[in-house]
Amino acid sequence: MKETINVTVWNEFRHERLEEACREIYPDGIHGLIKSFLDKEPRLNVRLAALDDPDNGLPDEVLNGTNVLLWWGHMAHHEVPDALVERIRDRVYKGKMGLIVLHSGHHSKVFREVVGTNGNLSWGRDQQEIVWNLLPAHPIAAGIPDHFELFEELYCEPFYIPQPDELVFGSWFEDGFIFRSGLCYYRGAGKVFYFQPGHEFCRSFYNEYVQRIITNAVYWAVPNDFGYQIPDGAPCIDYKLSGK
Repeated sequence: MKETINVTVWNEFRHERLEEACREIYPDGIHGLIKSFLDKEPRLNVRLAALDDPDNGLPDEVLNGTNVLLWWGHMAHHEVPDALVERIRDRVYKGKMGLIVLHSGHHSKVFREVVGTNGNLSWGRDQQEIVWNLLPAHPIAAGIPDHFELFEELYCEPFYIPQPDELVFGSWFEDGFIFRSGLCYYRGAGKVFYFQPGHEFCRSFYNEYVQRIITNAVYWAVPNDFGYQIPDGAPCIDYKLSGK
């Protein structure tokens, strides 16, 4: 396990700048609020990145030094360059970086490309949500009760995603809909976690359990210390037993 975990919190950072109601909830941006609670972890070295930063906030020196990338986007998915998406996918697949996708990031190019999905789902009005802990033995569920409540934007099934490798959380909404709200994928040698709460006009990122889940997910998503070099491509193997 790495001594220091380099975390980059990427946020589109448009709603908070353009809409007063959102700015009142997240005056430092959604990414700023996430950084504020991740900074409480001594092992985490957290930096911020945004769509309108130079190189979209992720030049090579930043992306290549990131162990875990958190991604929030909504209104400008189409502005993220395809070349950047490919670089992110390649780092995840090669086991060099974990990926955590939050809320409306389900439609981001990054989530769709890395997981292999169109990211489509159904949605509706903000309402009461119960988040159920479906896999309490999972590292991401550590410290989380059997359920907790949020006031959130409705996301509901059908969610057109591949079957998750691990379904950690599921949600019920007061209108009667359900949603697979916290799920894990293994892609190549990398790990991906998607978590539904985080609408820009809701205060979910202030919730203690949401913060704990995201923090747990960072530690879970850290790449393994692999005992071999993961190749890029499909090399021919010329191997003989040692005879020992």
